[in-house]
Amino acid sequence: MINLYRLALPPAFLLAAPYYAWRMLCRGGYSRDFSHRWGGHKKLPPKPAGRKRVWIQAVSVGEVEAMAALVEKLSALDGVDLILTTTTSTGYEILRKKYSDKALLTGVFPFDFYPFSRRAWNNFDPDLAVLMEGELWPEHLHQAKIRGVPVALVNARMSDRSFGRYAKFPAIARKILGGVSLIAVSSQPDMERFAGLGADSKKIFCAGNMKFDAPNPAAAGKSEKSALKKEFGFAEDSLVLLGSSTWPGEEEMLAETLKEIRAKRIDCRLLLVPRHAERRAEAAEAIKSLPHHVRSRSKQAPQGTLAYLADTTGELRELTQTADLAFIGKSLPPNRGGQSPLECAAAGVPMVYGPGMSNFRQICKTLEDSRASIRTENSRQAQAELLRLAQSPELRAQMGKSAKEWHASNIGASERCFQALKKLLEL
Repeated sequence: MINLYRLALPPAFLLAAPYYAWRMLCRGGYSRDFSHRWGGHKKLPPKPAGRKRVWIQAVSVGEVEAMAALVEKLSALDGVDLILTTTTSTGYEILRKKYSDKALLTGVFPFDFYPFSRRAWNNFDPDLAVLMEGELWPEHLHQAKIRGVPVALVNARMSDRSFGRYAKFPAIARKILGGVSLIAVSSQPDMERFAGLGADSKKIFCAGNMKFDAPNPAAAGKSEKSALKKEFGFAEDSLVLLGSSTWPGEEEMLAETLKEIRAKRIDCRLLLVPRHAERRAEAAEAIKSLPHHVRSRSKQAPQGTLAYLADTTGELRELTQTADLAFIGKSLPPNRGGQSPLECAAAGVPMVYGPGMSNFRQICKTLEDSRASIRTENSRQAQAELLRLAQSPELRAQMGKSAKEWHASNIGASERCFQALKKLLEL
């Protein structure tokens, strides 16, 4: 199978190259250490006797943030060095900021072409390869296999889209999953999907979701929250509506919601955090009729700002601490899949989202069962529920308390993954 993959990848890459080149230009930051994508990382010294190396790959910001507790635990082990890579420019920015002092090397994951992957593997010489969530790259797995290096898939999940694709080619799915030594899934439904695709049930266990263990700055006190509100140009007692990782069409809905809430004589302000910072012009267009400010121009907004556009990367957890209620993005049609509700849950922020939360189906079900979130079917319902929450401090407090309790009850996945990885390292 690997030979067919090697033959098919170059033409597929050439066909997709214009689209991905356009995305890279829009998002920016991809020129930094671009040679890493060819396997041109800094040359590592030979591995000292008695030391082991662990290579962890996390595709983007969410995965990079989620591995924090695991990286902390692994970096504290005697005789273990970490190599940390990511794929996106935004993920790389966070990786360098957060983990440079924890790792032997932080870099960009190489393209999954034979010469580039082989070059990185020869340089890194890992004893264990760890992939976050759904990073099943055939060449990467093959390089591990021929070297006898175990591969662990942690915080593993299988989206509807990925499951549908793999299900069409069961033999390929079994072959790919056969190259993985350990699959630590984030939920029971994910475990059933991996098993259904042919993964060895003896290699799978449900560890829970590592994103619950990510450090949470949302526990900041009143003074920190006040400082952020002042920075946004919001009044001290303003009600803050957060648009968390919004996608096209959702900023317009939130701008209209803000107007509806303010029409009820509630001093509500809108904090918009779009999922992709390069959409800043589009997001700003949605709030142009409101006194607004754009964070990338300057952090400090003038007093009286009604809508604050946080078009930056890696700040969602910190900014969430100011919110009184939130809408979770990528959930209203035509968007689908959803963005993570965990930041809001950790901060005790009551949340509303649309019907398209399939990437977090189990999480949302338990949130709803705990009465910590509200699912809606369309924009109009989402607006109505946000208005209802804005008018009910008691309901917001009750939902916020439930969200915090729900979040606290799900902590611990990183420790379970850590113990499993130690066994693979034979420590």
